[in-house]
Amino acid sequence: MSSRWTIHLVGREAELAVLSDSVAQLRAGTGGVVLIEGEPGIGKSSLLAAAAAVGQESGCTVLRGTADQVAHPLPLRLLFDCLEIAQHTPHPRRAEIARFAHARRPDVFLKSAAHAAVAEMLINLVDELCAGSPTVMMLDDVQWADDASLDVCRRLAQAAVHLPLLLVLSFRPVPQEPGLRRLRAALRGPGTKEISLGPLGPDAVLDLVSDVAGAQPGPALVEFAAQASGNPLYVRELVESLVREGVVTVDGHAELRDTSLSSVPRSLAAALDSRLSFVGDSALGMLRAAALLGGEFAVTEVAVLLGRSIFEIAADLQEAAAAGILVDAGQRMGFRHPLIRQALYDGIPTALRLALHRDAARALDGIGGVEPQRVAQQLLAAGLAGDRWTRRWLADTAPVLAARAPHIAAELLRRELDHGVADESERAALSMALAQILVGTGEHEEAALHARQALAGSTEPADRGRMYWVLARALVSGGDNDAAVVTLRQALERPDLPDAWRSRLLASLAMFQRAGSGALEAAEVTARQALEIGESTGDAFATAYALTDLWANHSVQRRHLSALECVDRALGTLNSAGDHADLRAYVLHARIFTLQNLSRWSDAEGALGEARRFLLDNDRADDAMSSVTAAVLMYWLGRWDDTLAELDSVDQSVSAMTYRGLRERGPVWLWHGVAALIAVRRDERAKAGAHLRAGLRQPPVTVADRENTDFLLCARALAAEQSGDPQQALAHLSPLLDRRPGEMTLIHQWLPAFVRLSLAVDDRSAGAAALEACRAEAAAEQVPARATAAADWCAGLHEGDPALLRSAVDHYRAAGVPVELAGALEDLAVVLADRGSTAECKAVLAEAVDLYSGFGAVWDVRRAEARLREYGIRCGVRGARAKRAAHGWDALTPTERKIALLVAAGRSTAEIAQSMFLTRRTTQTHISHILAKLGMRSRVEIAREAFNRDPGAIPTDL
Repeated sequence: MSSRWTIHLVGREAELAVLSDSVAQLRAGTGGVVLIEGEPGIGKSSLLAAAAAVGQESGCTVLRGTADQVAHPLPLRLLFDCLEIAQHTPHPRRAEIARFAHARRPDVFLKSAAHAAVAEMLINLVDELCAGSPTVMMLDDVQWADDASLDVCRRLAQAAVHLPLLLVLSFRPVPQEPGLRRLRAALRGPGTKEISLGPLGPDAVLDLVSDVAGAQPGPALVEFAAQASGNPLYVRELVESLVREGVVTVDGHAELRDTSLSSVPRSLAAALDSRLSFVGDSALGMLRAAALLGGEFAVTEVAVLLGRSIFEIAADLQEAAAAGILVDAGQRMGFRHPLIRQALYDGIPTALRLALHRDAARALDGIGGVEPQRVAQQLLAAGLAGDRWTRRWLADTAPVLAARAPHIAAELLRRELDHGVADESERAALSMALAQILVGTGEHEEAALHARQALAGSTEPADRGRMYWVLARALVSGGDNDAAVVTLRQALERPDLPDAWRSRLLASLAMFQRAGSGALEAAEVTARQALEIGESTGDAFATAYALTDLWANHSVQRRHLSALECVDRALGTLNSAGDHADLRAYVLHARIFTLQNLSRWSDAEGALGEARRFLLDNDRADDAMSSVTAAVLMYWLGRWDDTLAELDSVDQSVSAMTYRGLRERGPVWLWHGVAALIAVRRDERAKAGAHLRAGLRQPPVTVADRENTDFLLCARALAAEQSGDPQQALAHLSPLLDRRPGEMTLIHQWLPAFVRLSLAVDDRSAGAAALEACRAEAAAEQVPARATAAADWCAGLHEGDPALLRSAVDHYRAAGVPVELAGALEDLAVVLADRGSTAECKAVLAEAVDLYSGFGAVWDVRRAEARLREYGIRCGVRGARAKRAAHGWDALTPTERKIALLVAAGRSTAEIAQSMFLTRRTTQTHISHILAKLGMRSRVEIAREAFNRDPGAIPTDL
């Protein structure tokens, strides 16, 4: 273990015992989280070092990383350092992640998911490491960490409850940025231990002074050390400064030569200066150059800054290490404590420091292999604008820098533009780069401003095409669909617009025309123009995008076979191009939607597996899109526990729940709508109310908004019916009958409930309107499918015709869609009862109740039985319907049981996800549910239970 981690620990026995106990639990298979809070110098790093030694001695893999104090920390840098991610590592998975991260470029057409994809790869790596041995991850000074690293920490903390993973985070009380506050709030719970490090007690201070001075201290030295207020670093630095200056004598006891000493430094900064005075001028100059680079640095970087060879600075480095100023940090070197680096840094006059940062940027740019964000950090610290080299470097590097450090890139570009750029073309280039970055970071209003500035100064037609695209994207993402359409029309009027951009802008316009205002015919014409030009130019993106426009149009028209043909053509085009992963993911999910509309439910499940396989193969982190799509499918298949697991796995922020710019806020409404509908039908009223309030908080604006709110409308209606107000329930469903032009909403899904409610309130005219709307949907289908079955259902219920209801029942039974089957059976039972067919009614009702019970739809069961009770019909005495257990092995759903067996077989989370076509987050959610139901805390306990329950079912083909 290097000297960086071998500081002698004094006075922290109780805190170390907490960490040692956590390591012991880890060895037994139970992971967890430990938070360590304390002021600078209080001993956080020393405690981590001691705990790391405990972990290593226990046979755990111990990984350590420290966040650096920079103005803009680099995305995921803390995790890269901790997990030792480097391109030249012999570990293939780590090298793969490094290559992937360095190869990413921002996608100017869709929001880049590079950071999310890398984060997912890092989490998968931790999963693999945990499968090999219990793993301890120690992250120090996380108050300086970037938001992406903090988000990964949050997700790792959630995973630690079912992985042999101990996550230890240390941080200062201040500053605490919003990201750290959110992380702390998310980690509160029984699986988290918190350690607050306060000042050392008098006995511990005495031991520490003895350790530093080499003997028991005398009264004067003890009194002097008390000035450090129990801060171990302050105590050590103050006493060491006295020892170095020769004012401490050791004669049985360590004591001050002059007990009334007044010239001894009384502050830590002075103590640090004293330490630095013990190195020569050459080494001190080297250290000041190193301080410009941050807490850690490469030796080659310091050599280039000084204009010297590594051989020439080797002696200075060794001298600084011997003085305890620098320590080995693997392939780099680092300052022993951030305050040492800060003292050096502050010792450089401000004007000189700014100039040195600018020179350092140029020097680093000349070193092969140095990441551009290292150069950017130096430019940011220089605080200077208007330098021609800087502007040229930014223009050349912006695409790469935007992918790796978008916030740094944005601030540098803003600074240059604010300073004033006389050259119009140069200003346009910088504005273009900034606009593209801001669209990706969600700052849409400012992105639009800079896109317009770029358009005003651009002379190249291709650049203008790109900026029109960015401007339209910023406007529609900011909620101004009409302005986006105007922008695209202006672009398309330009005769010099390159065909490649013309086809892409036309495809975008077609999407906005339909989704924004419902102009279906115009969207159709525009999409076909885009398709023709895209195919003639060989532009795979424009061609596939135009085909998705046509898919949407055909879906609105209920021409589902034509829609399927479009998505299959789009997939073929994209597969041959081998690029545009965001668009390909969208098309895969469109295919699932269309297969459902064709009542090809098993094919839809297969298509979901294909989409998940694509995401896994491409290290994509598109969990929100994938999980919401899967949740809707699982809802109709009656797998409601799986539906909720998919939804629970989703990060519910609006930015995460978009279709990468192709479709906006829809997933947010779907998320709350599906969850609310299940909660209503399971009679979980508090949950239903929370989801309804959240989902209805933001009113729909565009056609695309409306078509994603149908689950919410139905949940709201059923909640009103559940509360005894069927009239209000019918009113909540009424907007479905007003399907706007261009709107895709599958209203036939909900119209049988509309007819049932209309009969309940004796409003036959409303029921007739719903029946007419459903028949219109059915008539539009190219082949009889879901809408046709729904029309039979509505007609059979409205007209009291059991034959039509039996036709619907037969369709749902053959298609394998149990949720609709159960509802049709319930209504068939009511119609049969009304006709006096008691025996058949009882059999049909029993089947409906069994299906409802399987979903956990307890309210549907009560409603069905209440409706039949009016006819004097009861379900019959077949014993109490067995409720699935709430706890224990029998409480596990089929999916959870499969996952438990795979856990017992030693499969990692990533392997389980891949084998079951789940996302990794959904798999984690299932494992958390398993642990909760079994009352367990670790995978080891799951495996033990599985071996006790069903050892023969545990897979062995590993």
